[in-house]
Amino acid sequence: MSLSQLARSIKESVTLKLNETAALLREKGEPVIHLGGGEPKTKVPIDAVINCTSLLNTGEIRYTPPDGIPSLKKAIIRYTEEHYKKVVSAHNLIASGGAKQALMVLLHAILDPKEEVIFPAPYWVSYPEMVKLAGGVPVPVTAEDGSFCPTVKEIADVVSSYTKAIIINSPNNPSGVMYSKDFIQEMVEFCEKKSIYLIMDDIYNRLVFNGKTAPICYDFVKAPFEQSKLIVINGVSKMYAMTGFRIGWAIANEELIAAMATIQSQQTSGPSAPSQWAAVGALNGVQSAIDSLRLTLENNRTVMMDRLKAFDGVKVHAPDGTFYCFPDFSAYIKDSQKLSKLLLDEVRVVTVPGKEFGFEGHLRLSYCGTVRDITEGLDRIKWALDPNSPNELYLGDRKLVREWV
Repeated sequence: MSLSQLARSIKESVTLKLNETAALLREKGEPVIHLGGGEPKTKVPIDAVINCTSLLNTGEIRYTPPDGIPSLKKAIIRYTEEHYKKVVSAHNLIASGGAKQALMVLLHAILDPKEEVIFPAPYWVSYPEMVKLAGGVPVPVTAEDGSFCPTVKEIADVVSSYTKAIIINSPNNPSGVMYSKDFIQEMVEFCEKKSIYLIMDDIYNRLVFNGKTAPICYDFVKAPFEQSKLIVINGVSKMYAMTGFRIGWAIANEELIAAMATIQSQQTSGPSAPSQWAAVGALNGVQSAIDSLRLTLENNRTVMMDRLKAFDGVKVHAPDGTFYCFPDFSAYIKDSQKLSKLLLDEVRVVTVPGKEFGFEGHLRLSYCGTVRDITEGLDRIKWALDPNSPNELYLGDRKLVREWV
């Protein structure tokens, strides 16, 4: 079969592949613990379910406008005013089939072949492949001090005449680090000065811990909104635990949004009508689901941090938000793909190799599951790696015995 050069160059999503692997193993009756996923276990808000069901009960499920239904746009406008203190119009936003599609359509709208998109490492696994799909060149930036936060200078040093955009994901997947207010301000001012698109991937910005709040990028914009190259990406998947509904959005100047809507109309047409009405219900309904999820995640994070402290040689930064932490296991095995495979094969724990996020030696571990999954999963990992662990481990009803040499 003859495939395009582009098709041959794109890697599959490692996180989605791991979800598939975990599901297949569970179907076979294997006692799999999934610490690699980014899907909260809390229920979808009842207001979302009611709104979606109301539409389904009419039997009138039709095409929607390519940029989103008016009711969803109104809900996003209100949300933006409430949480970003920014008033935008319906012409400044597009609703898409998930934040991922919003970002993909955006990249198609701004990139010409070989133009560069910069993002700090560690980075979401899809950024490099999405940039390549749009014909661009991904440029990750790793901090010289080994931290998860490159400086603005380190980012500026890789900017070239081909640089078209910079993506900032805060709080960050996979590290859980939230970039400081000073960093966000400097990035906004730098991109305005250089006339570079600044893409703020804010999908986790309501899931921040310890009473903190994420910096608001609009606070630092000096250019008139319709001349600004700032784009904010968000969606309902994470904060409302609505991953299966696939609704996200982008907010930007009117000219860019119009171009994105044209592209989306040719790609997929408008997002699913039931999903959009569900998103309207979530955004306009009772907001306690977000606080409940955040508190659950914060508690789970504490449990995971406490468990990781029992590992000799493992370095981990306590996440400021998101579903994830990104511990360094290189004291045990430096090859993160080899380590992740070992844990899946030997103790049936799913993790994501740090190499996929631009950081070797690390694993992304998710704490958005149950406390039992976290504790048992980390106990299994410790048994597999630590020679001081007991020789016996029970995997469901199967006893494993390992002789440490």
